[in-house]
Parts: sequence; C-alpha cells; structure tokens
Amino acid sequence: MSQDGTADRATAPAAPATPALPPDATLADLVPAAAAQDAGATALVHGSTRLTWGELEEEVSRVAHGLVAAGVVAGHRVALAMANRPEMVVAYLAVLRVQAVAVPLNPRATAEEVARMLADSGARMVLADEVAVDVVRTGVARLETELSGATDRPGGTLPAALLQRAVVPRVVVAGTTLRPGERSYDHLRAERGREHPPLVDPERLATLLYTSGASGRPRAVMLSHRALLANVEQVAGVEPTMIGPGDVVLGALPLFHVYGLNAVLGGVLRHRATLVLVDAYDPEVVLDLVAAERVSVLPIAPTVIGHVLGRERLAERLATVRLVLSGSAPLDPDQVVAFHEATGIPVHQGYGLTEAAPVVTSTLGVPAAPADGQEVVHHGGSEAGPEEGAEESRVPAGQPDPRSVGTALPGIEIRLVDDHGQTPLQGDPGQVSIRGANLFSGYWPDGDDAPDEDGWWATGDVGFLAPDGQLVLVDRVKELVIVSGFSVYPTEIEDVVAEVPGVREVAVIGVPDDDTGEAVVAYVVAPDQDPATVEAAVRARCVVRLARFKQPRRVEVVDALPHTVTGKVRKGSLRAAERRRDLELL
Repeated sequence: MSQDGTADRATAPAAPATPALPPDATLADLVPAAAAQDAGATALVHGSTRLTWGELEEEVSRVAHGLVAAGVVAGHRVALAMANRPEMVVAYLAVLRVQAVAVPLNPRATAEEVARMLADSGARMVLADEVAVDVVRTGVARLETELSGATDRPGGTLPAALLQRAVVPRVVVAGTTLRPGERSYDHLRAERGREHPPLVDPERLATLLYTSGASGRPRAVMLSHRALLANVEQVAGVEPTMIGPGDVVLGALPLFHVYGLNAVLGGVLRHRATLVLVDAYDPEVVLDLVAAERVSVLPIAPTVIGHVLGRERLAERLATVRLVLSGSAPLDPDQVVAFHEATGIPVHQGYGLTEAAPVVTSTLGVPAAPADGQEVVHHGGSEAGPEEGAEESRVPAGQPDPRSVGTALPGIEIRLVDDHGQTPLQGDPGQVSIRGANLFSGYWPDGDDAPDEDGWWATGDVGFLAPDGQLVLVDRVKELVIVSGFSVYPTEIEDVVAEVPGVREVAVIGVPDDDTGEAVVAYVVAPDQDPATVEAAVRARCVVRLARFKQPRRVEVVDALPHTVTGKVRKGSLRAAERRRDLELL
C-alpha cells in the first residue's frame, strides 16, 4: 500500500468473482443469476426504497410479463422517459428480456423533441414518470395530430419519412395521476412473472440511443445485445477494476445516456454490485448520500469535480470512495490535481462514444506518477515535446496524466488515419478509428454509417497515440477550423485561453469569414471579472502563444456555456447563435 492509500483505494472489495457470460446472454439474464446466488443482497437503492437481487428479479419478471400481455412483442420499440428511479431500471431490463427494443429518452426533453423521437423510433409504448409525463403527453398529442393530418402548420413539423413508421404510442405512467386512455405502471406489473424465450441471435437490436448527428438532428444509435454485453465484458477485463463485486456505485449519471445505462448499470449487473440511484443532482445532497450509503465508486461527469471542490469536510464525506471515474468530456487537469490533493482519491478517465456502447479506453492500469515524487506535465505541447512558453503543472503520486484518456480496453483496437487514409507520421495527429465487438450496428433505421467490412469505424475524433498505446485526444474532425487553408484545432486555443487568470471555461468554434474562409471565435466564462479586461488578457495570451491565424477573431465573454447532461459543451448551440447573429436575429 502506498503512503497515501492509493493502492487500497484502487482495489475493489474482496468478493467472489463473477463468471464470464455466454455469448447468447442478455443484460437482463444477469439479474436472475444474481438472485439465484445471493437473493438477499442489495441491488438498488433509491431514497427509502431498497431492492434486493431477489426483489429486482421479481419486478423485472412481472413487468416483462405485463409488457407481453399488453401486446409488446420482440422487435417492438418501447420508449422510456424517466429519471433515475427503480422503475426505469426495471422497465429497461424487462424490455430487453422480452427482446423488444428499449428507447431511453431524456425526461427533460422538449415536447417537440419527444414527438420527433417517438415518431422516428416508431415506439408503440412510452413509459413516463412525473418528471417527463407532461412533455410526453404533449409530444404524443402532437404526433397524433400530425398523423391525422389535422395540423395547422403547412407540411406539419415532422418529416414524412418519420411519420411513415410512426404510431401513436400507449402512455404508461409511473408515480403520478393517470389521464383517460393512459395506463399505470402498477397495472403493467403482472401478478407473477413467466418464462420468456432465450435470445437466439445476439445481433438482435436491444436499444436505440439518440445522439447528436452532424446535421444537429438527433440520430438513433443501434446497439445490439452483442454490443452491450461485449462492452460490459471489455470493461470487466480492465485491471484494476472499475466496478467490482462488493462495490457500492453512485448512479447519478442519467440512465437515458449510454454512460449511465451501460457503463454504470451494466457494470453493476455484471459484478452484482449495489447501485445507489440519484434522480436529481445536487452537490451537497450527493456528498451526504455518498457518506450515508458508503459509496465506493463514483462515476461522474467532468464538471462534478469543480462543483465539489471546496465543499466542507470533502475528504471526510468521500472517505469510503476508492475510485472516481470520469468520461464523455476532458477533465480540467488543475481541478484533478486539487481534488486529489484534497481527498487522496485517484481520478481516472476514459474515452467512449454512444456508438461504442460506450467505453473505448481507460487510464486504469496505466502507470501513474511515481510515489516518490510528482510528474511534470507540460500543457500546450505535443508528442514531440512542449511548445516554447507552455505552462507546467504537476501530477500527484498515484494520479495518471490528465492529458491521456488511457489505453484501449481488452478486445478493442485503435488506429489513427490521416486525410489520405494512411497511418500518420509519428507525432502527427490522425482520426481515431476503432474496432471491437462493442461497436454499434449503424444508425437507425437503415444501419447507415456502420463499421466497414473489416469492422473498423471512424469516430470523428482526432488524436495522438503514444508509443505505449495511450491515446491523447486533440479535437473532433467536424470541429476543425480551416483558416486561410490552415488547420486549426479548437482545443489548442482552448488550452491557451484557459491559462488566463479568472477564466473558468472556454469553447472555441469556427465561423464563416469572407476573407479567410473561417475565423476563430472564443466563448469565455470568467465569473466576477470585467469582460473588457478578460478579453484583453485573452488576446494578449494568444498573441504570445499562438500563430496569427490561430488567434481568435472575436472573444465573447459570457455568463455560461450550454452543456449536455454529461458535461460536454454544446458547440452546436454556439454555432446556431452565430447563425442567428449573421441573420441579425441577435
């Protein structure tokens, strides 16, 4: 054990190992297996509700029977618009058990978004809780109106292609008052469960998960039973373990998102851990919950570290936590250092995509900074070394380099490809392509943009591969800004702007420009700072650190940036704002 206890923290509690899964299994099959081995162990915690594995299996079996009794058959799409609550977990597993297709929806989506996704998926049933029920009702009403042709908007609001596969779904309500024509979740639960046919084809579609496409419209990622289970097994092969038997895992990441659904819930099911569900994120509430439930694994969005830093008794309240796991967006290196120094807890990150179900890499198992000192990290450099003037920070002992998203999981291959389809020269960035059994089957409904015939899929991300296999991400292909024919990676500029004192967050995008094709615009958040002073400081730093064509044409100091639920900046929203500006709508 290291002096700071890092080794102890990174090791999962001792418990019987969970055997590997057969190739024809489903995630739902993990529940009866756990119930058979240890029916009385706690599986789910939500407020005062606690479900054992035996109770969870009974609930899943009853709801699965109820779905069949309601006319749901294999291949039917069932939408789930619920917050992180036991009914969401049960319904999801029940849908998988009857080999229907789960379609998780953001319970805080707009009615228009809900109507579009219901139409696109052709969902025959939608389950909603009190958080989502109002927008679901409105969305279903809009869909019904459009299908009837009674809309007063010429051509309607939904494309004809979506309406061709749309039906008016039955609404099932959990935890709130019914309206005429609706069914309650309690009535969906059959008096008893029943056996269901085993999965014959692992390639059968299991879930549709909506993610933003290049057009800005959500596209549904088609994940098979094979893909979901493969990634759960790939994650299980990482040493030390992300989630292990005996762990108590915080379930704050939303279950409608692939990270919460498969990386967290899937890992809990695989290892028969305990999942503590959080349906509304509040830093103080979460910290108290972690202490009360003795949470040992903390999967978070990157922004959470900044939210909890400086909270009272932080180390004490997180005393049971052995590991913090982050994904979906880059971590702030300085915040990681501050968090580790305050708590002694290692923070590990990974890289993933919805299309990969989702985890591709992890820093777990990657050598950390040596125990006898602190490793110097240069920010603003490349694989060839730090740029002149690049700032340094230090990585505490036991903490991996925050620039790296780690190495590929077992069973996943990574390669880089340049603009000509060739392997880039050593030290040059390239587009990240991946291959593995965890990859999706293409985008709904036709399987467009699926992995190629050799199994490779281009992620759209750009990065470096170190000689030891560690991946360092640079940017997204679609984020690339071309200024006078020169390529500009927004993250390079963001790293420089983030060095300015007082700057909390920055996002860089490209905008059309008559002279240079595109120009760089930096959106900067600097609380309690004079905007003019911030802009001047940003420009001064960029003049020193960046070539002229990379320097922001305009600096916008704003109160906040738009984010996804997992902490990514919605750059599409910033581009939309720029388009409105061009049209003089702003």
